[in-house]
Amino acid sequence: MFEWSWNDIAEECESVLGPAGYTAVQVSPPNEHITGPAWWTRYQPVSYQVESRSGTRDEFAGMVARCDAAGVGIYADAVINHMAGFPEGTGVAGSAYAEYDYPAVPYTYDDFHHCGRNDDDRIGNYQDLYEVQNCQLGTLDDLDTGNPGVQARIAAYLDDLLGLGVAGFRIDAAKHMHHDEIHAILELVDGSPFVYQEVIDRGGEAVSAGDYLRDGYVTEFKYAAMILDAFERGNLQVLTGFWTGDGWLPGDRAIVFVDNHDIQRGHAFGDEVVNYKDGRRYDLAVAFMLAHPYGYPLVMSSYAFDTDQDGPPGVSPLDAGGCDAAWICEHRRAVQVRMVEFREATTGADLVNWRIADDVVSFGRGEIGHIAINTGTEAARVRLQTSLPPGRFYGLVNGAAVDVDGQGVADVALEPLSFVAILREN
Repeated sequence: MFEWSWNDIAEECESVLGPAGYTAVQVSPPNEHITGPAWWTRYQPVSYQVESRSGTRDEFAGMVARCDAAGVGIYADAVINHMAGFPEGTGVAGSAYAEYDYPAVPYTYDDFHHCGRNDDDRIGNYQDLYEVQNCQLGTLDDLDTGNPGVQARIAAYLDDLLGLGVAGFRIDAAKHMHHDEIHAILELVDGSPFVYQEVIDRGGEAVSAGDYLRDGYVTEFKYAAMILDAFERGNLQVLTGFWTGDGWLPGDRAIVFVDNHDIQRGHAFGDEVVNYKDGRRYDLAVAFMLAHPYGYPLVMSSYAFDTDQDGPPGVSPLDAGGCDAAWICEHRRAVQVRMVEFREATTGADLVNWRIADDVVSFGRGEIGHIAINTGTEAARVRLQTSLPPGRFYGLVNGAAVDVDGQGVADVALEPLSFVAILREN
């Protein structure tokens, strides 16, 4: 729930997310950051005080408690690779900082990497592992995460968030830290939080996403690239057997997504990505992700933006007219909500009856559910083998009737750019 306020997330947990069956919410970084309107200010830490554009420490704690009571965990986006990228200033909570000097933590010059490359200590070659993990990402002051003192301060921050009740962490920019250093930090953290690490690895990178599996889940960026190829470019064959392909993370450790806050804005993939601006094709892609068993899916909830710099709207998403205007609130849409229901109902069921024919991809989940997706711009009628019992079923989202005969064959009519997902009643 990108850039939502803590109070609004708390209310959304109670009214929408809990009842819909969402497991958890990834929230924007809760720590103090630089001032400014752009979205990326949240990723420029000034201190580890829990005070941000989304609200106060007390509001954060209240959100966590209310969401937990609604059955929804909170995953905090933890920015621990670096500090702010501006020479000096004051953070949103009033903490002063300067280059390599963050007294509110505290961090001083010796707590940072000074890699001695490219005349400015910045990463110049992303194929050079040393530079990726020891030089600065742009102007961001790069923490020496191999330093025991730095590790202890980061662990104390994560422990503070756990003390406030968070269920887990997204480790931002994990590829820019050696996996052994992340492991050492997490070894200092109390308990066993859910951890997932952002590692951009689409093959041919200096850093391998698989190296980070020891400490939790890892983002599978190849998934979003595949989704783009299949649902925007029409190359459905790339979907066949990807879950057993070489170079892919194991499905029980992969975080998958159609889009996230970075790639929406052209980061990592350039300007091409499937997102809310793609209308029905986006709905089809999300339906596929939630129906397919590979990975732990992340549903994006966005705000409207025109440029890659735009920060969140001034209006609260819970104000009248907020959603589907300034705030997109994809998580509320019938596709997302009903397909979360489909995913929950089919958890643990085998992938069966895989089929791609022309513009239609279809598959079942054991004897529990089946989905057929028409990515084409013409209507389609298909006969599909399912593992469902005979009877009449109704599409979860569109209510379309689907009859299954005694041999498990379904006769399915699909409008252009549409899908039908059906579930067996318990």
